[in-house]
Amino acid sequence: MKYSTGLLGALSAGLVASVPLESRQTGNIDVTVLQFALTLEHLENKFYSDALKKFSEGDFAAAGYGATYYEDLKYIASDESSHVALLSSALSAAGQTPVQPCTYSFPYTDVKSFISLSSIIEGVGTSAYLGGAPLITSKDYLTVAGSILVTEALHTSYQRAAVAEVPFASPYGTPLDPTSVYTLAAAFITSCPATNPPLPFTPLPGLTYNATQSCAVPKIRKRSITCRAPKPKPSGTEGGYPSGTATATPIPTPTGNSTMNPVTCEKFAGDSIVLTAAGNGTLPATTYATFVSGLNVASVQAASVVGQSVTVAIPAAAMGQTYVFLTSAAAAGKLDSTTIIAGPAIVEVAPPPPVYDVNVKREIE
Repeated sequence: MKYSTGLLGALSAGLVASVPLESRQTGNIDVTVLQFALTLEHLENKFYSDALKKFSEGDFAAAGYGATYYEDLKYIASDESSHVALLSSALSAAGQTPVQPCTYSFPYTDVKSFISLSSIIEGVGTSAYLGGAPLITSKDYLTVAGSILVTEALHTSYQRAAVAEVPFASPYGTPLDPTSVYTLAAAFITSCPATNPPLPFTPLPGLTYNATQSCAVPKIRKRSITCRAPKPKPSGTEGGYPSGTATATPIPTPTGNSTMNPVTCEKFAGDSIVLTAAGNGTLPATTYATFVSGLNVASVQAASVVGQSVTVAIPAAAMGQTYVFLTSAAAAGKLDSTTIIAGPAIVEVAPPPPVYDVNVKREIE
């Protein structure tokens, strides 16, 4: 949502006045959820503010993104700032000390890699709110979290479209538990203030999607984007997205232990990928890759296990931004945290062509 400065203040005041988190509730899980949400919002807020300081409107135009996109990006940054203010105010009103921003390191090098990383971070944020919703005990706070979730999902779709991915690749959002979300966020956090209240999460062992090995023959997406400007100027960039047909631009292959680096090729269900767990040991001979996508949790036994790496085929249930874990057992309908060996890694999976019925007839009894 696009809030004005005045409305942001009103929303913050309204939240504190209408749904206060009373001091007697300090042991409630709601405090932990709010602190964790604020931790993520600080990260997103810094991510966008740094990028807007680093890149000018001219930089975005040179990369093929015009004035409309740049203006919308500022709205996204404003939204994240609003979320920080809202959650901080609620915690302060409850007598809690809100977590402060940490120091971060974001691995983008130019406008296009920034936008690619943005689409992934927004997807994780959406999954975090969806996965955290069942933990909230207050109906009022659940409504607030749901309101932020909607905005994060809008950001996700907008940025996915900007990098020529299907904006809504799955018919369902993907919930992700707080520990898994924290594991992904920790890849960008270099240090945090010692005064920050501790969060009850420990990052899981890292898992890396090896794009170089998985993409022997890169399949770059070539999905056309319709220009938003009805009358594009000669440069073809003034309407926001690039005019005509755009293609996903290759960016550096992921390196190190980061689990959220964008990759250069597109994968489909049935394709094989290589995943490598952190550490120097040897994975069990029977290791599974468990894919979490939408409301589906699907495990596939690794076709090969070599040291800390596995090769596995992507299941049909995976679509869009998918979270992958290495597990010691196949999931039975949901992810069992006691079986997790490493993860999550993020793999973008192209959805199959849409299927719909244009000949639906209404039956009258």
